[in-house]
Amino acid sequence: MSRPRTLTPSTRVRRLTAPVTAGLLAVGALTALPAQQAHAAGSVVEVTGGQADWQLTVDGSPYQVKGLTWGPSPADAERYMPDLASMGVNTVRTWGTDASSRPLLDSAAAHGVKVIAGFWLQPGGGPGSGGCVDYLTDTAYKDEMLAEFPRWVQEYKDHPGVLMWNVGNESVLGLQNCYGGDDLERQRDAYTTFVNDVAKKIHAVDPNHPVTSTDAWVGAWPYYQKNAPDLDLYAVNAYDAVCDVRSAWEQGGYTKPYIVTESGPPGEWEVPDDANGVPEEPTDQAKAEGYTDAWNCVTGHRGVALGATLFHYGTEYDFGGIWFNLLPAGQKRLSYYAVKRAYGGDTSGDNTPPVVSGFGVEGGAGQVQAGKDLVLTARATDPDGDPVTYEVLANSNYIDQGKQLTTLPATDLGGGRLQVTAPDRPGVWKLYVKATDGKGNVGVETLSARVVPPAVDGTDVALGKPATASSFQPSYGDCPCPAANAVDGDPDTRWASDWSDPQWIQVDLGTRTAFRHVQLYWEASYARDYTVQTSDDGQSWQTVATVTDGNGGVDTLDAAGTGRYVRVNGTARGTGYGYSLYEFGVFS
Repeated sequence: MSRPRTLTPSTRVRRLTAPVTAGLLAVGALTALPAQQAHAAGSVVEVTGGQADWQLTVDGSPYQVKGLTWGPSPADAERYMPDLASMGVNTVRTWGTDASSRPLLDSAAAHGVKVIAGFWLQPGGGPGSGGCVDYLTDTAYKDEMLAEFPRWVQEYKDHPGVLMWNVGNESVLGLQNCYGGDDLERQRDAYTTFVNDVAKKIHAVDPNHPVTSTDAWVGAWPYYQKNAPDLDLYAVNAYDAVCDVRSAWEQGGYTKPYIVTESGPPGEWEVPDDANGVPEEPTDQAKAEGYTDAWNCVTGHRGVALGATLFHYGTEYDFGGIWFNLLPAGQKRLSYYAVKRAYGGDTSGDNTPPVVSGFGVEGGAGQVQAGKDLVLTARATDPDGDPVTYEVLANSNYIDQGKQLTTLPATDLGGGRLQVTAPDRPGVWKLYVKATDGKGNVGVETLSARVVPPAVDGTDVALGKPATASSFQPSYGDCPCPAANAVDGDPDTRWASDWSDPQWIQVDLGTRTAFRHVQLYWEASYARDYTVQTSDDGQSWQTVATVTDGNGGVDTLDAAGTGRYVRVNGTARGTGYGYSLYEFGVFS
């Protein structure tokens, strides 16, 4: 089993999906329940029993959390809540609670679903999240939260949709982004003490619903055990390592039960890297098994694990959405049906998704040339015999942290072969094939492909030759970035100019040389308008190619000329930064 996320600064964690905070929740349009009706319908939720023999009860009846984390806008709750109820889901979890939460609570209550209502604390969301708070000294922030959270507890405490309150999300882990050493330990103690202060405030307003706090893995639990005795139960986000929570609880000597507030298939931080050095995303079948296994491990810890909200009932259609969402873009996946089976939903009449196998690059090519055609192989079978259509998409997350998906127009060659044009920007891309059945279901498989500059006929006569530029960045990020970096043959080094127009870079070929092509491999800071020029003396220049409306990536130009010097003269930048080239090739 993969190593869980630990509470050390050296932890390798790549967080995929940004949680939905209260500030992102849209105000809904559903009618609120009258206060008298809400009060009359409010539930009393308790953690009852004793050591290792606990249970959650709602109005005295046993309640096992069969949940999902909630992704859509609260305003869209009535659109999705019937589907959740049909899956056997009885609970959803949110990360933020405010005025916009009422439509979600109303719809949940109307469909027999309850809500674990979250309150967001900084630095939430684990590694990569911002908002460094000093929990030892920032009394203004703490006072604000101590006023804000009870306000919404007061608003919703008698609402029939509320199951419990959840304070914070992965902040014990996230504090490692802000502090180190002894300071980090003091901040974690102060944070968990503050969580306890919040729990006491909530209990004073609402004695009828439990309070918990979520963090990543169980490394936060010793802090809660020491500093937060007023929590009624613990909560943990654990993915591939969820089946290790039981032994960690037993070895830690804890005296409170817990719920799992996020789980599912392995995340980026838990899988091995593929041949291109990026996390190898599990197949759809493996993801479905991950949800099944997670639920079995939760239910296997009887009397202690009181249920789970698996991740994620979301429709987001992006890098993280493909990795984790049960229904990206509203289309149901194998994982959706795995959760439905686990929770006892009626699957007897379901039409199920296509299953994709054999997704790869024809010929097993380890590299593909930018902007060139390639053939992908993909075989999809549909359990219901439905006709299957294919779509190919690409994502640049491992180049520029972009999360969006871009459709690559595909020609179906038959026999499970799809011809597409490779992205024109070098680097490691994620490629996706979607197989849809026309009945609202989808199968998705992924792979990585290393896109390289296209081959150019001839010899690169600029390689290793002296290069100069109008300017270069001496220090910033990966710099210094002198002109020589653009002719060193290393695609991981670059020349970068000042952030102004115009700027130029030139190479001295040593002698008067004839050439036929120029290839420019741009970094994200590219030239929109530029010329390629040649000179015998470095003073008088002749233009051999002009580019307007450039879009970066790789420009391979038919630019025939003769001269000792070749220059790229940028006149308009494509971004607000400077000009930057990984490679500047001149081919004879």
